Amino acid sequence: MQTIDWIVLSCTLLFIVLYGTIKTKRSKNVNEYILANKETPGWAVALSVMATQASAITFLSIPGQAYHDGMSFIQFYFGLPLAMIVICIFFIPRYYKYNVFTAYEFLERRFDVRIRSLAAVLFLIQRGIVIGLTIYAPAIILSTLLGWDLKTLIIIIGVSVLVYTVTGGSKAIILTQKQQVFVILTGLILTFFIIINSFPDDLSLVDALGIAAANDKMKIVDFSFDPTVRYTFWNGIAGGFFLMLAYFGTDQTQVGRYITAKSVSESQKGLIINGLLKVPMQFFILLTGVLVFVFFQFHSAPLHFNPTNTNAVHASIYHKEYQTVERELHEVLEDKKEVSMLYTGQLYQDYNNPILQEKMVSLSSKERELREQAKEIILKANPKAEVNDKDYVFIYFIVNYLPKGLIGLLLAVILCAAMAASASELNALAATTAIDLYKRNLKTEKTEKHYLKATRIFTVLWGAVAILTACVVNLFENLIQLVNIVGSVFYGTVLGIFLVAIFVKSVQANAVFWAALLTQLSIFYLYYLDLMSFLWLNFIGASFVVLFSYIIQKALLLKGIKRAS
Repeated sequence: MQTIDWIVLSCTLLFIVLYGTIKTKRSKNVNEYILANKETPGWAVALSVMATQASAITFLSIPGQAYHDGMSFIQFYFGLPLAMIVICIFFIPRYYKYNVFTAYEFLERRFDVRIRSLAAVLFLIQRGIVIGLTIYAPAIILSTLLGWDLKTLIIIIGVSVLVYTVTGGSKAIILTQKQQVFVILTGLILTFFIIINSFPDDLSLVDALGIAAANDKMKIVDFSFDPTVRYTFWNGIAGGFFLMLAYFGTDQTQVGRYITAKSVSESQKGLIINGLLKVPMQFFILLTGVLVFVFFQFHSAPLHFNPTNTNAVHASIYHKEYQTVERELHEVLEDKKEVSMLYTGQLYQDYNNPILQEKMVSLSSKERELREQAKEIILKANPKAEVNDKDYVFIYFIVNYLPKGLIGLLLAVILCAAMAASASELNALAATTAIDLYKRNLKTEKTEKHYLKATRIFTVLWGAVAILTACVVNLFENLIQLVNIVGSVFYGTVLGIFLVAIFVKSVQANAVFWAALLTQLSIFYLYYLDLMSFLWLNFIGASFVVLFSYIIQKALLLKGIKRAS
């Protein structure tokens, strides 16, 4: 990184922290701290919702996911627009009717305090795990590639978020997320056009997409019914719908964003805008990853993108074996470059050459084999190494190929995304702990000032948990998948409770409580068996709660009738 990159990065982050702190000053009461006095317009709600979901993991993992597996991940979001509509019709009016601080407060109005506490605890467990990943994701990758100390970077990110989140609460989060979204979109758009301008002179965007398609990177929809296939149209529509319904409809991280709106209509407007923009935004990020793949067809790419693993293997007794594979990859990439150029020339003449396409596919297959060999050698050098390097692809491209100044901006994008998501998560965790557990279970009345102070204290405590978790967590699999897996294991149960609360009026608290416990244990077991894509766990979890609660309610009624007779 050059001096200009440090200036861009430092000034961007410093501005956001100071802006959020100074503009919001100190909140006067819990309503202002958690709900921002319900003064947020719909467009600001939309930006806040998008910034909350678009964590650093999104910008690190999704381009790497597209680099390796193509556009198929977009199917994960197919259920999102429909989920937004359902939430706008059935969830938002109820949250505003009962004037809730958290989503789980509504459950006590419908059932009892046990159900409220159970849902709140499941949320705290799930989100408490994820918030550590939200900070850890950018920290581990930036520290690896830039040589920064990992724990120092984690502390810097965590403390930066805490400064304005503790001070200003929801109002500070919403204000800073506006700036963060601007930085994120600016950085992504500039990167997209710089990649295109970095292609060979005769290579147009259409030609680049042709090369990507020839390498099987442009397959957007898969209609396979195989439940073990992770991303298909069907699990995107069904499993993705239930995951998005749970995340946006019942997760306080998101509910806490849109219940700050001025009215039901403004809240609904914010979610509808999000529903319309989210899929195109994710498509654009994935497409950027695909273009990075095309870029590396004409530029040098490492055998393995994680430099920690590369340095370790070069320092081991296996370095000669690894170097041999590196030389083989270099030859394959040179052949791919030549074939890609020839293939591009054919496309330019509106002629799709199947022989060249077959040759390109064959070389890509050989490349994958060599990269797998590299992973095996890395594991011989260090059996505990994480060899999945998808999350390092995009940041490697940023650091090594973007012009001066833009590197700092893109690093700011990643850190802004981490801060935006972490701030919302901290606020949601603190609000749920303070309102659903602490305030609800206190036996004596306390002042408004007391609960405001308690919420701030819980924000600091959860910030400490996030930083400590990030310091000890280990990277495994692709981060974007890991976050969604953790969510899917818990979301179905919580969503099922809400679906019963809204749609099944005959079922009462006792039945739902035991149904939820039985369902959560069942989901743990199903995930352990690994019989299906994790997306189906959301649908199964929600369905189990509805089914089990209905059956248990009927059994309880029959038991009551027998006793009465």
